[in-house]
Amino acid sequence: MKKVANKRIKQEAAKYPVPQSREETVEAIAEIGRRQRERERLQADMNDEIAEIKRRFEEQATPHNDAIAALTRGVHVWCEAHRDELTQGGKVKSAHLASGEVRWRMRPPKVVLRAVESVLESFKALGLTRFIRTKEEVNKEAVLAEIEAVQHIKGISVTQGEDFVIIPFETELEEIAV
Repeated sequence: MKKVANKRIKQEAAKYPVPQSREETVEAIAEIGRRQRERERLQADMNDEIAEIKRRFEEQATPHNDAIAALTRGVHVWCEAHRDELTQGGKVKSAHLASGEVRWRMRPPKVVLRAVESVLESFKALGLTRFIRTKEEVNKEAVLAEIEAVQHIKGISVTQGEDFVIIPFETELEEIAV
């Protein structure tokens, strides 16, 4: 005799409550609003406490910051006065002292522009256009305006999604000047 296999279908239980009526949906949205407001109150309380803690520690650190800045300036002045000796006549860029190390490092060069339009005009007038950058990029706004013209081009796709948004009703208290 052949046994018939038990064909049970297992399905996970819903991980979230599903309203069963319009009234339950209205109440669920109201509960979302209450919980959002409570979360905002908690976040505001947290930020107030963090701000107070930060202010307190910054206040305690101020004398240390001032002392470090003054000592750093003094060490820099002394090291500059003895730079040749410390860098072995410029052969090295750092010096090891008993309590630490000092280093001299050149930062990479950087270009600082003032009156950019004037600089661009000067480049053009002098034939130095190699110093002018022209940037090519796809105009996405134009593509969206004429989707049909580009839909056959490989490498481009236009997508659109849908979001489901719940906005609980709330009102704000008016501030009244006294």
